[in-house]
Amino acid sequence: MSHVITVSGLIKSYGSHKAVDGLSLEIEQGEIFALLGPNGAGKTTTVEILEGFRDRDAGRVEVLGFDPATKGHAGQLWRDRIGIVLQSTNDAGDLTVFESVAHFAQYYKNPKDPREVIELVGLGEKAEALGRTLSGGQRRRLDVALGIIGNPELIFLDEPTTGFDPEARRAFWSLIRKLRDEGATILLTTHYLDEAEALADRVAVINRGQIIAVSTPDQLGGRATSLATVSWRDGFEVRTERSANPTQLVTKLSEHFGGEVPELSVKRASLEDVYLEMIGGSHE
Repeated sequence: MSHVITVSGLIKSYGSHKAVDGLSLEIEQGEIFALLGPNGAGKTTTVEILEGFRDRDAGRVEVLGFDPATKGHAGQLWRDRIGIVLQSTNDAGDLTVFESVAHFAQYYKNPKDPREVIELVGLGEKAEALGRTLSGGQRRRLDVALGIIGNPELIFLDEPTTGFDPEARRAFWSLIRKLRDEGATILLTTHYLDEAEALADRVAVINRGQIIAVSTPDQLGGRATSLATVSWRDGFEVRTERSANPTQLVTKLSEHFGGEVPELSVKRASLEDVYLEMIGGSHE
């Protein structure tokens, strides 16, 4: 697969503070890539540089084969190829959903059909509703519609489900997967570890301006081969044992109990466990 984003030795400082300190990263075409990290780790600065909204001090950056720092007509042509969904927007409240999407379509050279986009994001029944009458989840879907109306090859999603209830979050995840299945590459920033695990093909953990790990969610930090915690009830006592060979331990327990092991549980380190160990602190 070809690289949609290539970053090498990226540096951005604010006074004496290096927000991004020699960061390097590659994102492949057609994947959902999640960028994880605590507040102040450098996520926002990095993404804003990739989007062309912030200049860098040093390093090489290519997004869709183009330097985002390029200004002028060439930069505008490049911008037509990306879609950006910010964390929150409250504009166009007095326009209907269709009016908002159709208006934004005029900014692009080869936009998608507004009606098709509205259906894609699940707002077909709300096409004639005013933006200010939408629920939080519906408003977020409108944000996505505005971000993808230009038919982008690459979509930036910043904390897309903040404030959603569990049902709305999972419905939104389905939309993100649908966008990926239609051919878009997606860069996702999120504080929800379960969201990264559910959606991302790969994740990167950023801390203190540097990428400290890149892997699939199930392999991050050696998670797949970490010690498993096996627990079971033995009479009145709940016993726990960590094992590199949980299947062997469970087999022995089954023989000991003559079949079913009371209250048996086998768990490996969660993505959150691994992430917190990597960043050396508690989750925000």
